[in-house]
Amino acid sequence: MRVRDLNWMQLEEYLRGDDRIVLPLGSTEQHAYLSLETDNIIAERLAVEAAGPLGLPVLPVVPYGIAPGFGAFPGSPTLRLETFVAVVREVLESLYRQGFRRFAVVNGHGGNTSARESVMGWMDEHDDAVVLWQEAWAGRPDEIAAEIDPDYDHASWSENFPWTRLQGVELPAERKPPFTRPRWSRAKEWREALGDGSFGGSYQLPDDDVLRVWNAAVEQLRERLDSGWP
Repeated sequence: MRVRDLNWMQLEEYLRGDDRIVLPLGSTEQHAYLSLETDNIIAERLAVEAAGPLGLPVLPVVPYGIAPGFGAFPGSPTLRLETFVAVVREVLESLYRQGFRRFAVVNGHGGNTSARESVMGWMDEHDDAVVLWQEAWAGRPDEIAAEIDPDYDHASWSENFPWTRLQGVELPAERKPPFTRPRWSRAKEWREALGDGSFGGSYQLPDDDVLRVWNAAVEQLRERLDSGWP
């Protein structure tokens, strides 16, 4: 139920029987050898796979997030916290005026988590609205990933899916040692500390392993979309 596959009349008809809608949040940023849109791809695909069987509409992913540390990597724009919060809150407000009342925000980028409190505060101004904020990997997916290989993080095997890889790009076979976080949070220091951009660990594991993590994330989100509303 991507809204790109609907027209406004079809969505108005949907609103006569349901008031739920899904908003994925991502970020366009470096992911070492993976796509610059890894977080966007993950957030939107996760939302679509989870919401599809329930017949819930999924909005296009918000493609820019909070990623100041990656500013020295080409193709990694960032928004300020206040800008990001304003964008998400205004999207919710406009959808609310159209009749939607239950909003599931699916976040695929860890840097956006700092906006959660401010975004959720939007509910305080709307007594009849509910916002669910779902981190893509929190909970069972994170537990499964730790069981498979506890050394995982940004741009490692845990984000390396068939749909985030780039054709013709080979990944290093060896594991990358964990990096030392820079003393100052300046983009230049982050670039020097990260090298290729990965935070460390294996770059790729068998698809059977990574898809276990993915399927757990889909099932967890679908359950929340179905029965997790207060």
